[in-house]
Amino acid sequence: MFRTWAGGRGVDGRPSPRLRPRHPAGGPRRMRSRPGRGPWYARRPVTLPGAPSTASRAAISRAAPPPPRRPGEAGDGELVFTRAAGRTVIERALARSPLRLLTPRNHGQAAWVFVASLGGGLVGGDAISLAVRVAGGAAALLGTQASTKVYRSPLGSRQRLDADVGEGGLLVAIPDPVVCFAGSRYEQHIDVALAEDASLVLVDAMTSGRSARGERWAFDRYASRVRVRRGGRAALLDATLLDPAHGALLERMGRFDALATLVVSGPRTRGAAEALLAPRPPPGRRAELVASASPLRGGGAVVRVAGTGVERVTAFVRGALGFLAGELGDDPFARKW
Repeated sequence: MFRTWAGGRGVDGRPSPRLRPRHPAGGPRRMRSRPGRGPWYARRPVTLPGAPSTASRAAISRAAPPPPRRPGEAGDGELVFTRAAGRTVIERALARSPLRLLTPRNHGQAAWVFVASLGGGLVGGDAISLAVRVAGGAAALLGTQASTKVYRSPLGSRQRLDADVGEGGLLVAIPDPVVCFAGSRYEQHIDVALAEDASLVLVDAMTSGRSARGERWAFDRYASRVRVRRGGRAALLDATLLDPAHGALLERMGRFDALATLVVSGPRTRGAAEALLAPRPPPGRRAELVASASPLRGGGAVVRVAGTGVERVTAFVRGALGFLAGELGDDPFARKW
């Protein structure tokens, strides 16, 4: 492959050999192309028979989100919490990519699980579905490592949580706020079935988007639906829909950059519900945070919060849920805010 030739001289004055490649044809190889086809870099991509055309692919990209998938497909997950040896343990934890379930150890008697997804967020077509079962007397926390980011896509992204809490059980679902990027579409459904003596703490929060990049309320659609049943009877049905088709979101939301819905229900949350429903002075005209509380059927409270920043909304929620450290063995908001 190589041949030598006399080049420069070394320190002793003697010629030093150098190497250069020996080409099989005696000279450098040139890029060859077939007659009439031109060089490889100028050729057009080949469309295989049966492949969609450019117009067809554009139509597909503008299509509506795919229909709900059957159980056992990508993005499905299952969690079962039960009580054993005086504490809550995870009996079953199943997640199919892109869904991930992280199960750290904690100091108290409750079991903690953090929900995440591969890629650091939701991309077009992602559909996450998680089924949770909390057995009687068990206590479980569902959280996230960071905010749920929704990337721009005409296909949209979806999440669904179906939970069942047994007698004396406690489910705490407090994910970080959802952040919808400009041009994104997001939809979520939360359905919780409580036994007569079960307890629930639920936070459903969102932000205006990447406000530091000038993306305030620039997403295409946000829809959230929360349903809570106790003993088979409806206790709460709450829906939030933000769509520019109903009016410019930036003008409608004004100075606010974060929204949250807080739900507390059941005997283990009675003190927090009473505090949230207690009379409070009305907010000022340019208040940085506005909160409104309503009682729930069967006991409990639902609070709707709007703030000029996610930090203010989170501080309000953390103050209202200070009792969770005793129920869970640690403060779920510590090391976050």
